[in-house]
Amino acid sequence: MANAASMREEAETLAIRALGFVAGDPELLPRFLAITGIEAQSIRKAAAEPGFLAGVLQFILAHEPTLLRFAEETGTPPAAVGKALRALPLGNDDHERST
Repeated sequence: MANAASMREEAETLAIRALGFVAGDPELLPRFLAITGIEAQSIRKAAAEPGFLAGVLQFILAHEPTLLRFAEETGTPPAAVGKALRALPLGNDDHERST
């Protein structure tokens, strides 16, 4: 499972870069905070929560112009963002459900 661990580590790194991208943008940050309900001073604490990094990537993916700008500014292929999302906890629908 080293490959899965490596993929998750790469996905986390990309999500952290995406968080920096959002945090550094005066238009995106307020929108991200409003959508997530997180307060600016709580981002660092929230980032440690399961699913937070997946949420950052979902935010990037939800708006194509934002995705394309992130991709261009970071040299990241847009498809890599979706791939990273699926490698993170709570980044897909493949989780256990109660029956």
